[in-house]
Amino acid sequence: MDSDDPFKPTYPAPTSMRPLLGLTVLVIEDSRYACEALRLLCLRSGARIRRADTMRAARRHLQVYRPSVAIIDVGLPDGNGAELIQELVQGQHRPEVVLGTSGDVDAEEQARDAGADGFLPKPVTSLAVFQEAILAHLPADRRPVGPRALSQEEVQPDPIAYRDDMAHVADMLEEANDARTVDYVAQFVSGVARSADDSDLAMAAEALAAKRARGDGAASEMARIAGLVQDRLSEKVAI
Repeated sequence: MDSDDPFKPTYPAPTSMRPLLGLTVLVIEDSRYACEALRLLCLRSGARIRRADTMRAARRHLQVYRPSVAIIDVGLPDGNGAELIQELVQGQHRPEVVLGTSGDVDAEEQARDAGADGFLPKPVTSLAVFQEAILAHLPADRRPVGPRALSQEEVQPDPIAYRDDMAHVADMLEEANDARTVDYVAQFVSGVARSADDSDLAMAAEALAAKRARGDGAASEMARIAGLVQDRLSEKVAI
């Protein structure tokens, strides 16, 4: 809502080509690749973007700014994003739109139960899907006037962002000596790999998650992921 922004009266009205003009989107997302996709979608739509990669960083941000839209990854390194969704929808300064996102289809129920207005399954690359997910929950005076053609554009994040995510995974694997970290690695790798259409890495992450769900040891699955991550880091172009 940007209620604390003295320049709000000068914001341009949304148009059919840039229907999110005047909005600020807070993206709470730990994957640089997924966040880069959302940055491009905001850019094409006319919205400004701010980013936080943990619940803690998001809470600090929200002490200062009042975003119009919040997009919250359900799987965050320091907690379940559904908790933050619930805080926002029940808080005094609720954003106009609160959306959950995840590469795990089962996470949609968590997000909606927490009060999210909608859910964006990863990968989030369609301009039309992104815009409609937000516009559907805005009041009429915040939407563009008149008919609007739905764009067929799909954004393509910079592969360097995927490489950054692989470097992050490599760092985590060096310290993955407790169950919580291993579970987070499985969730993070699965979401990032699906977003980048990296089927081999996605399958390895799913195998790790399945072993963890059964309570079995998963040393071989961790080693498999570590090898695939190093392969990607050794390439000049990530994917």
